[in-house]
Amino acid sequence: MADYDLVIAGGTVVTPSDMVQADVGVIGDRIAAVGLNLRGERMIDAKGLMVMPGGVDSHCHIEQLQEGGGADEENWTTGSTSCLAGGTTSVVTFSTQFKGHGILEPLAEYRRRAQKAMVDYTFHQIITDASDKVIFEEVPQVVESGVRSLKVFLTYDPLHLDDKQFLRVLAAARRTGAFVTVHCENYEAINWRTAALLADGRTAPKYHAWSRPSMIEREATHRAIALAELVDQPIQVFHVSCPEVAEEIDRAKRRGLKVWGETCPQYFVLSAQHMDRPGFEGAKYMCSPAPRDAEASLGLWKVINDGILDIISSDHSGWSYETPVGKRVHGVDAPFRDIPNGVPGLQSRLPIIFSEGVVKGHIDPCMFVRLISYNPARLFGLYPRKGTIAPGADADIVLWDAKKTTTLTNTLMQHIIDYTPYEGLQVTGWPVMTIRRGEVVMRDGVVQAEPGTGQFLARGPYDMIKPTGRVPFGFDASAFIV
Repeated sequence: MADYDLVIAGGTVVTPSDMVQADVGVIGDRIAAVGLNLRGERMIDAKGLMVMPGGVDSHCHIEQLQEGGGADEENWTTGSTSCLAGGTTSVVTFSTQFKGHGILEPLAEYRRRAQKAMVDYTFHQIITDASDKVIFEEVPQVVESGVRSLKVFLTYDPLHLDDKQFLRVLAAARRTGAFVTVHCENYEAINWRTAALLADGRTAPKYHAWSRPSMIEREATHRAIALAELVDQPIQVFHVSCPEVAEEIDRAKRRGLKVWGETCPQYFVLSAQHMDRPGFEGAKYMCSPAPRDAEASLGLWKVINDGILDIISSDHSGWSYETPVGKRVHGVDAPFRDIPNGVPGLQSRLPIIFSEGVVKGHIDPCMFVRLISYNPARLFGLYPRKGTIAPGADADIVLWDAKKTTTLTNTLMQHIIDYTPYEGLQVTGWPVMTIRRGEVVMRDGVVQAEPGTGQFLARGPYDMIKPTGRVPFGFDASAFIV
């Protein structure tokens, strides 16, 4: 007689700390046991495969609302399809704010759109206008609703916050028990350097990298950490592009601060040289911070192994290349300043990091699981429901063929975007089956989930993001309405 609804048998179970030959037993939508000789009503033969927790992508833009109406090209159906095809079962995406407006109405609309999701999901709330009403009235409501992370930009028009506005967001997060994530680049320095490049006639996509060299990212990271320390508010630095930026995070960690950092696949396999292509083609590789060079890519593996960077997200921000609403929205002669930033990467995240990291010997499979699932689940309050294979966790599981070699093409990506910056890249390691809450939702590249079957993941308070309790002179300025 079967003890389990589903048993995944004979695979190598990879957890954040161990690899063991074992079966995984599932009852309903939860993992019930990890053991030997388990029997289920349904049996999946995983012999020769790795059995890993489903990926958690804690930084991706899917159907994000745009000012003036509409949303990003990538919608919840296509975005979910790409995620599931790539072994990702949970995402954290972004509800936005438009300057001069509140955050409650866009969040309500974004929740409505997300009901078509096939992956499980939660949100970061972007703050672009730290008005009194938003900070003191609306942020507490958003956090109470289960959206427990705020996102700020220190650059980009019309998104950036100045230091005073950033401090107000940090203080609001501290009062409400929220987490803060930060895009760290120096707004004024980028504008100054961009103006000089354009005045010199340097307008091509390759000059995007010239406009924001690494010290611009490094300075903003240092400043963000200092201001967070002033408030005693834990933060995560998004999309760290190179080791010298990670050094700022390392110094903060050594001082006992609650600061975390992530990086993304593009910083391992792309470089500034990819933007130096004839005509407009370099626009395909434009993202911010800009990819650096091979030395920086290699250095990122060291800071990962040193525990300085904890997460690898996709930062999927897709803009089609051929369509008039994507990279070409201002025409193919537009200066780099006016070309939308961002690259697609929902499905390619896990294969690239496994191939570049595990296959090339930079990390082991347990570290891979920590970077793409366990650590993001913990940092964003989704663990132990997500991010591990253990009794009680959601049965979010990816079966992984560690030897399968695949050449990446846009057709394989299954997103709505009309290109991938990784076209022609050969990877070793590939997801052959994705299971979401006990249901097989992808088999051999074919996604069979139904729109609307994803679940919203409300996040309550959790210890990892609690302040340290140390403020200068013992004076907590965040307690005051300023």
